[in-house]
Amino acid sequence: MGVAKRTRKFATVKRLIGKRDDRRKDDSKIAEELELKKKKAELVREVPQMPSSMFFEHNTALVPPYQVIVDTNFLSRTVGGKLPLLESSMDCLYASVNIIITSCVMAELEKLGPKYRVALMIARDERWTRLTCDHSGTYADDCIVDRIQKHRIYIVATNDRDLKRRIRKVPGWSSFSEPWRGRRLTLIP
Repeated sequence: MGVAKRTRKFATVKRLIGKRDDRRKDDSKIAEELELKKKKAELVREVPQMPSSMFFEHNTALVPPYQVIVDTNFLSRTVGGKLPLLESSMDCLYASVNIIITSCVMAELEKLGPKYRVALMIARDERWTRLTCDHSGTYADDCIVDRIQKHRIYIVATNDRDLKRRIRKVPGWSSFSEPWRGRRLTLIP
């Protein structure tokens, strides 16, 4: 059998209309599908309600004494830099500060072992406010982001790039971190 004969045979096969072809559908079904598409297009997006303390991107709820949530790596970094946590944060913010440590941060420090025992001792200090977490797991970044979104009265102290990127998406946030070479804290607006 030659090539020409095979191609002629292929061309003689009867062509069928596909199952999803518009010519097979009833007009009523086509009209229903168009209505559904219009309804989906008309859906209104739900935008979360912004707190009344937000003036554009400026958060007026941040007033002294500042509520500072401390992250695990920030705490270990201040220990490594031999910075006093309370005094250096007060020098950075030029106001009185309430240091807040969540139970997730404590759990992370306990999991890190003996290398971070000095940071754990500092975190257990009686001067700091302790917040208990009501979620499962001990991942502190999720906990901090959730608290920031619910209550816009906190400043986050962290050196973690990923956490900063996540919090930066929340309008009205503030953070400060310790630079790698410096011996003082810097505020990131």
